[in-house]
Amino acid sequence: MLKEDCASELKVHLANSLPLPSSVTRPRIDLIVFVINLHSKHSLRNVEESLHHVDATFFLGKVSFLVTGAGRESHCSIHRSTVVKLAHTYRSPLLFCDLEIEDFRATMAQRLVRMLQICAGHVPGVSALNLLSLLRSSENPSLEDL
Repeated sequence: MLKEDCASELKVHLANSLPLPSSVTRPRIDLIVFVINLHSKHSLRNVEESLHHVDATFFLGKVSFLVTGAGRESHCSIHRSTVVKLAHTYRSPLLFCDLEIEDFRATMAQRLVRMLQICAGHVPGVSALNLLSLLRSSENPSLEDL
């Protein structure tokens, strides 16, 4: 993401889990991306525990889930429907990406930077709620489809 051309200053903070230490000074948080590896039940459990530490207002378009490992379903220890239901429960976008493939990783970085620009208010006429509505209607299957 840091390699992407961005008109504003981009800061990325990586954390294994939430809550973040209170002693850390940090800039405003405009977007939270929870990464779930379908090959690791610990990954899902860690995200589920971290979700309890996120203020409810962030679920109005400023939280998304990025799922990796879907390309090798035979190695998955978490079923795709589990993460679809999690995203649906929190009314948050769900993105799938094989981060081991450079082209996919670069495309996802571009997409996340664009989402971040929208969530930070740097795209006139589009808000995080607009983005949430667009992403939900175009990509996420309904629970009835599962």
